[in-house]
This record gives sequence, structure tokens and C-alpha cells, in this order.
Amino acid sequence: MDHDTTARATLIRSASEAGSRVFATILTRSPISRIDIARQTGLSQAAVTKAVSPLVTAGLVDAPPATQRDGNPGRPAAPVSIVPDAMVMLGIKVNVDEVIGVATDLATTVLAAENRPLTVHDPATVATAIIEVVRALEARLGAKADAIAGVGVSVSGDVDTSTGIVRESAIMGWSGEDFGGRLLALLGRPVTLENDVHALTVGEHWFGVGLGTESFAIVTIGRGIGSGLHLNGQVVTGAYGVSGEIGHLPLADPARICSCGRHGCVEAVASTAAIEATVSSALGRDVGIDEAVRLAHAGDPAAEAAFQEAAGLIGTAIATLVNLAGPELVIIGGEGVSNFDLFEKTLRDAFDAHAFGAAARCRIVTRPHTFQDWARGAAAAAIQSLVR
Repeated sequence: MDHDTTARATLIRSASEAGSRVFATILTRSPISRIDIARQTGLSQAAVTKAVSPLVTAGLVDAPPATQRDGNPGRPAAPVSIVPDAMVMLGIKVNVDEVIGVATDLATTVLAAENRPLTVHDPATVATAIIEVVRALEARLGAKADAIAGVGVSVSGDVDTSTGIVRESAIMGWSGEDFGGRLLALLGRPVTLENDVHALTVGEHWFGVGLGTESFAIVTIGRGIGSGLHLNGQVVTGAYGVSGEIGHLPLADPARICSCGRHGCVEAVASTAAIEATVSSALGRDVGIDEAVRLAHAGDPAAEAAFQEAAGLIGTAIATLVNLAGPELVIIGGEGVSNFDLFEKTLRDAFDAHAFGAAARCRIVTRPHTFQDWARGAAAAAIQSLVR
């Protein structure tokens, strides 16, 4: 970090609660007038002005000279906006077979992208791949690398963001791994370690479809069945960093064993690996997910039944989530969205059958997410960590 970036990061971290709220509002809603900031935050206009001033001086916020509204007497409107290139954040998404990284500005616009394959999953090897991606991004950024203020890393599983410990990741085969500490020692930069779906939810909350939505949930369908919750203006992390784990609701046949080792999880039936296993067992040979999709589209009974069973459980799980938390919107993402036609009717029917009362008014929409989007979510989580 150069001197300016260090000073800016220090200013954000040391800001008062009011200052943090003002900066976060400008960050996610700029350009925005001071009056509207006051409305959004519940602060007085004097408090907003006091909070904005050091942000302008530090080069984080741009506040052009105010101009009188035509024919409008009274105080002029003075819109302020974030300076996107004041800082750079790196976001890293750890997949079971790949590490994807992006460099973004403060608005999470992607400036550069890199990836490295993964063939083994021990923490040391994964950390090495992340370091390679970070170094490659730094090289791509050139002089802009001096503006890097932090690195966000997202991984599937039970992640304690406050300590950087991956308590459990079935996909990676980790338990009690101090991965955040490992990366901090190797990178020498601030590191935010986050659950991958929570990070994606932060990105959607601050910069995506969730912006301006009071409550929403993301449900991801793919290698795992994940969920992130945004309620009352905040992404829900839970007291212990675990929340919204609908993939591990015990709604399936207890005879089905999940990759987490537990019985009857939704994920044990509805994940990519579970669908592959079900179709393979029925046909007596190994069937990958692409072939399973082709077979289902062609009307193969075993493949169709596997997708319908998965869709029914996911729809029931979403209804359970909506009944408990009451979001106004559920966004379905993940690699499974590309095959959503195989899920949609049964999923919606199951949701309608189990959603209670007015909860059934919750909208369900799909949004394809590339793995770069997941990495952008990790960068957004690092920005949020800095602001907090």
C-alpha cells in the first residue's frame, strides 16, 4: 500500500459509527445529495456534512461545487459521489477445481482477472495458488497495485470471518483450518475470509440486484446448495458465522448421506454430485452432470426423476427459509441456473405448497452468476470489512 492508500484505509477504519454509515451510503448509492444521505442514515445534515468533509479531503469522495436548482429557492443540492479508483480491492473465489481472482475498484468494477487450476485441496497448496493469482493481478495492475487496500477470499463452508478460521468445509475437506492467518502471513496484506455465498450476498446487497431492496435471499444451486440472507439492511451472518444453510436442512430421506457427513440434508439429493450419483446408480454407469442434463432434456426417466426430486426439495427448503425470515425476494443463482428449466415448475410448485400465508408473495427470480461474480463478492466483502 502506498501512503495515500494507507491513510485512506486508516480513515475509514477509524471512522465513527456515523461516519461509517455515511461512507457506506455514498459508496453504494452515489451520486447522492447530502439531504438524501441524511434521510437514508437518519443523521442530521450537520452530522452528514461533518462526516463527508474528511472523506473529500482524503480523496475518497468527490463533492463538486453545489449549484442552485433552477427556480428552486433555498439551500442548493450538493451531490457527492465515491471516487472509485481511490482504492483497489482483490477478490478471490476458491472452487474445488480452480482459484478465480479479480481486482476491482471501490464500485467493484473489475479491473483485471486471473485464475489458477486446483487438483489437490490441502490448505498449503490452495494458499500457494491464491498467492500466484494475487501476484499475477498485481502485475496486471502495474502502478495501480499500490492502491490495493485488502484481499477478500471466499470459500464454501462454515467460515468464522472474525478469526479467519474455516471451521468446516466439506467440499475442501478442511476442519479447524486457520486459513485467514495462513494467507495474512504469506500476503502481508489485510485479508477478509468469508463464506462464499455470504460474500456473494454482500456483493448483491451493495452493488447488485439487492441494492435498494429491504430484504432478500440468495439461493445457489450447484456443487452445493447455499443461501445468503439480507434482512433489515444487513447481511445476516449469525452469532457463530452460520446462517441460511438451507442445503443442510434435514428435509430429505435420512438414508441419503450428505458430503458433510450428516443424514437427510437437501444437498444430499439436490447438489450436482448427488444428481450425478443418482443417475449413475439408476443407469449402472458413471454419468456426469452435463450428460444427466442431456438425458433429462431427452426424457430419460431416471434423469428426469433425479432433477424433479432435487427441485421439490429445493422448493420446500426455499419455502422454509421464506416462512422463517420473510424476505421480499429470493434470487436463485449458481451454475445450476443454466439448467433451471429442469427445476423451475417443480420448484415453484413445492414453494407454493409450503409457503405460509402472505409469505407466498415472495418473488423468486433467477440471476446467472459467473465465477468472476463470486470473486467480486469476495472483493465486496473486503470493502465491507474495511468500512466496518
